[in-house]
Amino acid sequence: MKYGNRIAQLRDERKLTQEELSQKLGINRAALSHYENNRREPDYETLQRIATYFQVSIDFLMGGVQDTSRITDSNVKQFVEGLELSDQDLLDKYALTIDGRKLTVEEAKRFIAFIRADRAMN
Repeated sequence: MKYGNRIAQLRDERKLTQEELSQKLGINRAALSHYENNRREPDYETLQRIATYFQVSIDFLMGGVQDTSRITDSNVKQFVEGLELSDQDLLDKYALTIDGRKLTVEEAKRFIAFIRADRAMN
């Protein structure tokens, strides 16, 4: 099953329209339609948002696994859901550093997305 079919299936299971899901994901409806019809592949950030929203792994979305139960550990998921990454104060309070250099907001978001994907696959 291709990624578009999986996204459409998950959306249908939750009885959402494309318009409703696209609003929840912060993308336009036309882009979602392209993804669901396998005409366009979502970028990594969009894949992560879709996986997080439906509580499945990116690997599941991309057809690598059949089991939808492969979701992020519940403790990790609860912690991540409590984070508001758009809140600059939170990112400042929990400043992430690598090699003595503070990560930018975008680097911190990519780092967290990587950890989510890694944990979802384990």
